[in-house]
Amino acid sequence: MSYDIAAVSTAPGVGGVAIIRVSGEGSLKIAEKMFKPLGKTAVKDFEPYKMYVGNIDGGDFTDFGMCVYFKSPRSYTGEDMVEFHCHGGVAITRGILKRTFDLGAIPATRGEFTKRAFLNGKMSLASAEGLVDMINSESVGEVKAGYYLYREKLTAFVREMQNKLKYALAYIDAGIDYPEEGVTEDNYDEILNSLNTVLAQISETISRYGTGRKIKQGVKVAIFGKPNTGKSSLLNALLDYDKAIVSSTAGTTRDAVEGEIDVKGVKFLFTDTAGVRSSDDEIESVGIKRAESAARRADIVVAVIDGSLPLTEEDYAALEFTKDLSRVVVANKCDKGTVKNLNADLVVSAKTGEGIDELKNLIFEKSFSAGIDLNADFLTEERHLAALKKAQAALSSATDGFSVNTADLATIDIKDAWDALGEISGETASESVIEEIFSKFCVGK
Repeated sequence: MSYDIAAVSTAPGVGGVAIIRVSGEGSLKIAEKMFKPLGKTAVKDFEPYKMYVGNIDGGDFTDFGMCVYFKSPRSYTGEDMVEFHCHGGVAITRGILKRTFDLGAIPATRGEFTKRAFLNGKMSLASAEGLVDMINSESVGEVKAGYYLYREKLTAFVREMQNKLKYALAYIDAGIDYPEEGVTEDNYDEILNSLNTVLAQISETISRYGTGRKIKQGVKVAIFGKPNTGKSSLLNALLDYDKAIVSSTAGTTRDAVEGEIDVKGVKFLFTDTAGVRSSDDEIESVGIKRAESAARRADIVVAVIDGSLPLTEEDYAALEFTKDLSRVVVANKCDKGTVKNLNADLVVSAKTGEGIDELKNLIFEKSFSAGIDLNADFLTEERHLAALKKAQAALSSATDGFSVNTADLATIDIKDAWDALGEISGETASESVIEEIFSKFCVGK
């Protein structure tokens, strides 16, 4: 890029240390004017990737900190970069940043450092998406899924598939242009086998999206049942703090109340829904419809019954509504004495905490019935899923009726599949998609 950019790369507010980052061919010259090292080494002679101690010019003040120079192309952005590590005061960071602007840098936009890294070939578009996922992660599972993308594992897979498609295209073109060179039916069988291999690998990757989506977005759990079964108390017990209002008055919970917890490295998003019953109250009826909608959208439904009482018609209605959904039936209020209904998956007490840990484990097992290895490679991004499905459809079309006589027609579909895969790495992604991805970053990254 022809201009230098600068931004604070650490979180806003007061902290022990703040980092101001400058990127561009003029970044070292800016550092020469702003930083006075304590040693004899001049800034222009700084050894790259080595931290130097000295005074930082903040305009109206001087701070004591450190400076490091990253020489292109071995830098985050692929350009010359410098970082000033100063004390983390608001006035200090603001002053040092303003000084970089006075010396010719301009404010970086959201994700501009990472966008420059992408444009300079330092990372793929998928890697950038993984990075922002890691930054925004709230669970170990999200961190690991983001790291899979960031370390270019999906991009490596995509490029491997693209190379196989490129080989197939080259072979087909050779057979069309130079038929005398002896391209035979066996050669076309080999091409078809290669295309089917790519198709199978793409399909297998697509199959991992369901689990990947849960890891990234969280497992949606709806707490469902008639009023006064202790749903709100159960939510509070699961969260380990009072989130929902607890009342013995039926219809207290009308709007969904949400909260989240981490179970074995995966985020679970709980929704306490309105009590389901027949009601003439217009507002309560809306709440009940929302409860039913939340149950349908959920990955898991926790159907709650009062374990201290016999089942009622409203209980049976709630159980009937959820019978075809993925659910866990919980008999609450076991602290009240003898459990009167035993047709539940688990008996708990939201009041005393009995069975709550077991419930968390059961919900986890129900959510990942085949088990889960957080170190596995999962497909987590809807954008990647759409691109892979597009490639899958194109390759399915290419392989249908593939033969010597139809191979030239198949090349169109194979090229479409190659382009679809390129959307993941960024080779063929549209400018609007690229801009949307980098807009998700903070200014200093």
